[in-house]
Amino acid sequence: MQNTTESAEDRLIARYFRPLAKHPGALGLGDDAAVLTPPEGCDLVLTTDGVIAGVHFFADDAPDMVARKALRMNLSDLAAKGAKPLGFLLSVALPAATDEAWIAAFAAGIGEDAERYGLPLLGGDTDRTPGPTSVSIAAFGAVPRGKMVRRSTAKPGDSIIVTGTIGDAALGVLLRRDAKLAARWRLTEAFAAYLQQRYLLPQPRNALAEAVQQHASAAMDISDGFAGDLAKLCRASKVAAEIDVGRVPLSDAARAVVAADAAAMETALTGGDDYEIVLTLAPDKLAPFRDAAKRAGVAVTEVGRIAAGEGARFLRDGKALAFARASFSHF
Repeated sequence: MQNTTESAEDRLIARYFRPLAKHPGALGLGDDAAVLTPPEGCDLVLTTDGVIAGVHFFADDAPDMVARKALRMNLSDLAAKGAKPLGFLLSVALPAATDEAWIAAFAAGIGEDAERYGLPLLGGDTDRTPGPTSVSIAAFGAVPRGKMVRRSTAKPGDSIIVTGTIGDAALGVLLRRDAKLAARWRLTEAFAAYLQQRYLLPQPRNALAEAVQQHASAAMDISDGFAGDLAKLCRASKVAAEIDVGRVPLSDAARAVVAADAAAMETALTGGDDYEIVLTLAPDKLAPFRDAAKRAGVAVTEVGRIAAGEGARFLRDGKALAFARASFSHF
């Protein structure tokens, strides 16, 4: 006989989210809050990010991909701070028309990545909304006390490093909006699929977090575009940066796009959704960091240098590029 004192929301949580709350501090999602004790000698690192249908993802994107993207955005922030993941809180607002199959797939996706990255669900909230689907996550990590890598501590003479490749997701969003671009850019099916997958599913660089914590002088996650996020780091650190655009790492797919449409390079540099890390290193830290990145299986590329002054300049053949919009912004 069904327990009539249990609400539909309670049943939804019990069916889809309680099985993911394996950390003892989650208390089986049966209380008003969770308990999290940081490792001895560590600081807590807190971050939050979220996604809204029609803004950060397309309404018909697969629900498991929506879930994984939302979680990985937060994991990327933790990685850039050099933090080890500890747990997360999840808040979901769903339109009334959302069916249980969507919720089941969403929960399966977020559960898979919670296991993959060692970031257990600790609690959260579920709501109905008259607006679009909204997912908000608050994630928690740990670093040795006083060792969180900030964006305000870059020094003149530091090398500038980026992980992975830049611009894939921004180009993938354009393809998602206009499939005819694939023909205009003369992309193979494999290249077009690769770029769209990079938009759908970020690859946070948590395998490199310890090396970032040990070697970087400053770092931040690239989410709003390489050009704009580097400018933020420079403002926070009160320094300047010079980037050799020819050294910015592009995937083969992105190179194919730029070869067909040179203007797409600006989109790659400014478009956002990379979820890579930009970091600065003292010269004597470069070799050990490269070694650590190789062991972690993460590609890293030196693209420029920090200098005295202010502002980030992107140079091609010695000439500074001017961008119509240097960064994604909600406002």
